[in-house]
Amino acid sequence: MSDLTKINPTLLVERISEIKQSLEQIESISDKGQEAFLEDLVLVDSVKYRLLVVIEACISICSHITTRAFNKAPEGYADCFFVLGEVGVIHADLAQRLSEMARFRNMLVHIYREIDDKRLYIIITKDLDDVELFLSEIGDFIGKI
Repeated sequence: MSDLTKINPTLLVERISEIKQSLEQIESISDKGQEAFLEDLVLVDSVKYRLLVVIEACISICSHITTRAFNKAPEGYADCFFVLGEVGVIHADLAQRLSEMARFRNMLVHIYREIDDKRLYIIITKDLDDVELFLSEIGDFIGKI
């Protein structure tokens, strides 16, 4: 059973705006191409920061919805997306991929020195569609409020 009255739509809209702004910045960097990206430490660091902002905002949205609307406290960042999948806010396959994104967030924060920049480039050019899908499914959920 959910209680949508406890959701703060303003908070969700603010986090969505943060995500969209960071995605635009990441796209403008990825458009420069892999070689230019890998050769410029400033671009690499900028993407790491912007990706962290994206992931943190997704986690914030997830945590807000799971705790407020469904009174469920996820065990961790990765688990949060599984909870959203279980309650039907997002699709289960998307929940799986987003939980992997949350684990990558931990790498960005704790072992950033070990992140392969080539892998990072692949992530920003191939995997960020999952964030767009997340925003779409959250938008559908917000529409129910």
